[in-house]
Amino acid sequence: MGTATADPQLIEDLVTANLILAQEGVVDGFGHVSARHDKHPDRFLIARSMAPALVTADDIVCCDLEGVVHDPRGRRSYLERFIHSAIYAARPDVMAIVHSHSDSVIPFGVTGQRLRPIYHMSGFLGAEVPVFEIRHAAGESSDMLISSQALGVALAKALGPHTVALMRGHGSVTVATSVRQVVYRAVYAEHNAQLQLSAMALGTVNFLTDAEAAAASATNDTVLQRPWELWARKARGTAT
Repeated sequence: MGTATADPQLIEDLVTANLILAQEGVVDGFGHVSARHDKHPDRFLIARSMAPALVTADDIVCCDLEGVVHDPRGRRSYLERFIHSAIYAARPDVMAIVHSHSDSVIPFGVTGQRLRPIYHMSGFLGAEVPVFEIRHAAGESSDMLISSQALGVALAKALGPHTVALMRGHGSVTVATSVRQVVYRAVYAEHNAQLQLSAMALGTVNFLTDAEAAAASATNDTVLQRPWELWARKARGTAT
C-alpha cells in the first residue's frame, strides 16, 4: 500500500499542484500540498521534505492518518505532515489540503480583522474563517509548528467544517474535495487577502453576503479546469 497503487493522474495532479502554488506565490521554499489516497482513504500522498517548486512524481511519499511515513526508501516528509493527517482523520469529505505562509493572509491571523469574501472568486471563504491559536494547545513557548498529531488534532478542531483556517503567527490551511479545487482556493484566498487589505485602507468594505458567497462558490466549482490549465502551463513553462 503506497504511491505505487495510487492513480497516476492523482500523482501528476499533486506534482502540478506543487508547481502551481510555487509559481503563483502561495508557497516558496516552505509549504506543502497533499491528496488523500484514491484507493486507501486512511492514507495520503505528499512530497518528501523539499521545496514545492522542485517536486517530481518520484518525490511523492505515502503517510497514514497518524502522520507516519510509509516509504520503502526511508525518506522523510515534512515536519508538519500532522496538519494533513489530523484533518484527513477528522474530515472524511476532505480530499486535498494546502498549508502555506502566503504573505497577505498572515495579517488576518494576528489582528482582530476577519478574512472575509470580498469578491465572487473567493466565495468559498464563507461566513467564517476561524483562527487557530496554538498557545491554547502548546503553551506560550512553542515554535508555532504543527509537529505532532496532538497539535494537528487541535488545528483540525479549530478548522471544523470550514474551508480555510488561519494559524496565528504562522500561515493558513485550506481544504477541498480535489487537488484542483484546493489549489484554486489557496490561490484565491491569497488574492482575497490582498484585495481586502487594499479595500480596508479606502474605507468600509461591502463584503459578500453568505448567500452570495455560497452561490459564487458553487458556480466557480464548475469551471475549475479553466484556471488549472492556465496555471499548469505557466508552472511548467509552456504557456503561450
